[in-house]
Amino acid sequence: MPLNRKQIAVTQPRRVAAASLAARVSEEFGCQIGHEVGYQVRFSNVTHPHKTKLKYLTDGMLLRELMIDGKLSKYSTIILDEAHERTVLTDLIMGFLKQLLVSKQRTDLKVIVMSATLNAELFSKFFNDAPILFVEGKMYPVGSFYLTDSNEDIVDTMIRTVIQVNRSEQEGDVLCFLPGQEEIDNCVQVLTQLAPHLPKDSPIIVPLPLYAQLSPNQQAKIFEKLPARRRKVILATNIAETSITVSGVKYVIDSGLRKVKVWKHQLGLSTLLTTPISKASAKQRAGRAGRESAGKVFRLYLEKTFDQFPKQQESEIIRNDIILPILTLKKLQVDDLLNWSWLEHPGQEAILSALNTLYSLGALNDSGKITSLGYKMAVLPLPPQLSVVLITAMEFGVLNPVIDIVACLSVDNLLLNVGGSNGEVRDEVNYKRRQFCPLGCKFGDLIALKEYFNYFMETNSAETKAWCKELFFSYKGFKNVMKVRHQLRDYMIATVKQDDSMKQHERDGLLRKVKLQLDDEEQGEMDIPKVLKSFLKGYITNTAIGMPDRSYRTFNTGQLISIHPSSNLFGKVNLDCVMYLEYVFTAKGYGRNCSAMELGWLQEIAPHILGASKISIANS
Repeated sequence: MPLNRKQIAVTQPRRVAAASLAARVSEEFGCQIGHEVGYQVRFSNVTHPHKTKLKYLTDGMLLRELMIDGKLSKYSTIILDEAHERTVLTDLIMGFLKQLLVSKQRTDLKVIVMSATLNAELFSKFFNDAPILFVEGKMYPVGSFYLTDSNEDIVDTMIRTVIQVNRSEQEGDVLCFLPGQEEIDNCVQVLTQLAPHLPKDSPIIVPLPLYAQLSPNQQAKIFEKLPARRRKVILATNIAETSITVSGVKYVIDSGLRKVKVWKHQLGLSTLLTTPISKASAKQRAGRAGRESAGKVFRLYLEKTFDQFPKQQESEIIRNDIILPILTLKKLQVDDLLNWSWLEHPGQEAILSALNTLYSLGALNDSGKITSLGYKMAVLPLPPQLSVVLITAMEFGVLNPVIDIVACLSVDNLLLNVGGSNGEVRDEVNYKRRQFCPLGCKFGDLIALKEYFNYFMETNSAETKAWCKELFFSYKGFKNVMKVRHQLRDYMIATVKQDDSMKQHERDGLLRKVKLQLDDEEQGEMDIPKVLKSFLKGYITNTAIGMPDRSYRTFNTGQLISIHPSSNLFGKVNLDCVMYLEYVFTAKGYGRNCSAMELGWLQEIAPHILGASKISIANS
């Protein structure tokens, strides 16, 4: 590394993995994190412009660097880690790297594809029969145990198994795999309540959650040493499958489930589903118990169920939307999308769906060429929809309030779930929350977020902590919103500077306009219609028209949808149109994070797609 004049980039699919690996490697290398070894993830850049030689970063951040410097000139080596996860962005980066190598633009660039459970032949063939190297790691034997009867309640089964393992096994920590945050939080809550009442001759269990939405400080607790006779029980999503190694783990309890986002091309919506894992993932999870000594894995499913698991996890590009990859390719002037060097072809339907969405957003013109808006979207390190929202807000002169709302949306679990199944507590907290968002009660959840944030900023620290606790808000989350807000301001200035679709004098004029907006902390009242129109521009396909029978039908497909009970607009009548940021399907389809819209705004914001709507606005 000291002899390398350029940098080495190591990509990770998740932010927490990039940060934790950089911390571990900097410690082993003997440097301060952010000097010779650093990391860069969305909203956090812990690197030094001259000192950093080894940089861990998410695949999304490397893709952004490709947007700015197509040859990745500052890197001598690109290491793609955890390639078996087959994220959309990793697949896309491989396509770009292959083109760099094949076109001889970077004959000096070295590309290393790494993974613990890798379909090596697929990647070798893609990179023109690149050599395959096997590096054997030390693994201790792991005994496997299965359920004899199927279970219906995974949380209850997990809790019972933890208690059983705690009684029968005297030493070693426990790592539990659950599909998502809700199941983890429920388990942590119950185990915390049970811990003081368990037999005294067993170790005292200390339940610790681990998922991507936790703050770095909360995540770091899993690495802290505990006093004697205390046992860590780490309850994690598949984030702990490969990205993170925790010393002391001897037992793994595996639910056999994971949560994945699935895109429905026909509906133009994505939804989160709980699905079985693959055999490769099950083996990875079991391997966590055999890192330091012999261990055991307790699988909360039947052995015949394991035999029915798919061999490998399917790639994200087959089940996710590919809006960002298609925008990226368009920005790099790739027009033959069907014949581009895809590692795995997403299919014609997925490509057409992404092109339609980008056209709806205004990123592509009638000829399918990228627009000025599309250029700016490609550079911003945000989902395309939120990029459109910010750019439109800049044009409308409401960048300040919109940045605040987008910052709130970018921090997970800012508004915490209330009381689980306790309806009375939930109703009481919702009532208290509404006292702080009078405008939100009328206009919806986005404006409510801005009101909550304003109160947080205007109140002293001691009061806000108590306020957050009472209303089930995350105090640390709001602190993170302030950091993200600062980053978004920097991003908007950088986006204008890097926009090569404008002439220099146009860029300078827009830069002055943006800085004026950012310097002008709101003196008067917020222009709510312009704020909501900015979001409507980004989420035009996420709109639903109110019907005479008080139901709502989605603007683009005519599907029935209801306002989610968690929304400030739930139960409101006579709404002509609503916009939602997220679609969830349980017993029926719900829109979450809803805002009230006027029908005239649809005509104003998106006249180019009104003709394709499945709903007649005139008749609604």
